[in-house]
Amino acid sequence: MPTVHLLDYVAGNVRSLVNAIEKCGYTVDWIRSPDEVARADKLILPGVGHFGHCLSQLASAGYLPAVRAHVDAGKPFMGICVGLQALFEGSVEDPAVPGLGLIRGRLDRFDDAQKAVPHIGWNSANASGRSLYDLRPASKYYYVHSYKYPYAAGELEAQGWTVATGTYGGETFVGAVARANVLATQFHPEKSGAAGLRVIRAFLTGEGAGTLGREVAGPAATGGLTRRVVACLDVRANDQGDLVVTKGDQYDVREKTAGGGDVRNLGKPVELARRYYEQGADEVAFLNITSFRDCPVADLPMLEVLRRASETVFVPLTIGGGVRDTVDADGTKVSALEIASLYFRSGADKVSIGSDAVLAAEEYLAGGRRLFGNTAVEQISRAYGNQAVVVSIDPKRVYVPNGVDATRHSTIRTRFPGPKGEEYCWYACTIKGGRETRDIDVVELVQAVEAMGAGEILLNSIDRDGSNSGFDLELVDQVKGAVRIPVIASSGAGCPAHFHEVFDQTRADAALGAGIFHRGEYTVRQVKDYLADKGLEVRQYEGDL
Repeated sequence: MPTVHLLDYVAGNVRSLVNAIEKCGYTVDWIRSPDEVARADKLILPGVGHFGHCLSQLASAGYLPAVRAHVDAGKPFMGICVGLQALFEGSVEDPAVPGLGLIRGRLDRFDDAQKAVPHIGWNSANASGRSLYDLRPASKYYYVHSYKYPYAAGELEAQGWTVATGTYGGETFVGAVARANVLATQFHPEKSGAAGLRVIRAFLTGEGAGTLGREVAGPAATGGLTRRVVACLDVRANDQGDLVVTKGDQYDVREKTAGGGDVRNLGKPVELARRYYEQGADEVAFLNITSFRDCPVADLPMLEVLRRASETVFVPLTIGGGVRDTVDADGTKVSALEIASLYFRSGADKVSIGSDAVLAAEEYLAGGRRLFGNTAVEQISRAYGNQAVVVSIDPKRVYVPNGVDATRHSTIRTRFPGPKGEEYCWYACTIKGGRETRDIDVVELVQAVEAMGAGEILLNSIDRDGSNSGFDLELVDQVKGAVRIPVIASSGAGCPAHFHEVFDQTRADAALGAGIFHRGEYTVRQVKDYLADKGLEVRQYEGDL
């Protein structure tokens, strides 16, 4: 098979990019020193995370002159995410660090006054009737970024670039650019399903460069950011030692039989992940609910699950469980950052942190809201960007007689009174899978982890878990009002109408389903078709490449 070269540096999940390239019929050869760049014909610069971190790494290793020489020689070059941002002169994310300067201009940050930042999810890449590496106006592409280049009509075109744009909360930004031998995308094509695979194929075959900028006929571009539907797989070992997908009823995953039942077995993780991908799931989350504490770090069963899933699932993968400082079986200390790096190299795009985030938030609050830089959230977000860190929260209601002086915690007046008719409640955060309640409320927690660098909140509800009664809308409202990062509503979905309800009545950025899909009651596609019929923007599965 023909070969494409990837530049090897710390760039998050590159396994999925390798899988996507191989899906297109090419093999990958790694560039591990600046001297090796000269032997590359087609060169791809992947990038995830912080502009300054990535550019500084490239500069200190001596790669930037070699990359510039490759481009100047007319050889095909593709940049992805930060790989696009690197083409500009600089970014306000780190003003002291220069970019390659192939494109005049500097990036700025999305305005978070009226919308969540980072911009995470599926959005358009509208090339305004011009051919740009098989981008299609009806397709959606996966973006995850806080910084962007604002689009001004004609500005980049005057520099010879063909431009595709997206719009988020009234801000139009550059989603992709191409000129001569250069293609760069702000979105992740390797995580954009068949739509993204087509872009990669057009680059690899040269067809994209050959037709660049031609007028094309087609349907009008679709709207902006879609409503995300996430399929979640709770994974644990059953009593026989096999990895299975399970689902709890208020976090109890065992069948309810006399004497204690077996772990509820709803299927195999890799098979279910692919099924949900093919039904149109926008993301797949694996939550390792037992963390496989007795396994050596490099042998975590979830690493193999991720490797296999990422070979056929070309949407974002999140992994949660066990992302904490630990000690391997041989006595070696392993940091949370090293655990996360193992997951990223195995195919994960995000890591989810649970109990450790609660304990870190307690220390942050006790220390007068001071950051110490040593928590898992801080370390991982600093290395890979805040979009790579999800904090998973397991709150439960605590009812109080009034909302004034009954508790120091942030209360709400609820439409669902407590057992004694209490009209107020607050949400207490828990750890250890809901088994231990802490004296920290959900508002304190989400604001603490946002300050630490978390990029997204996965908001569960112990009260609604397994109930099929719908999401806790009051909980979602309270959390959305407390932070500016995206929030995924979780727990309680029992029918497609519940997904519409949470999107229609709250500002949730995404909604997660588990048992509703595992039990075969509804498919992901049925949920998304229902949302589309209600007038909401959703991404539909486009089939295989």
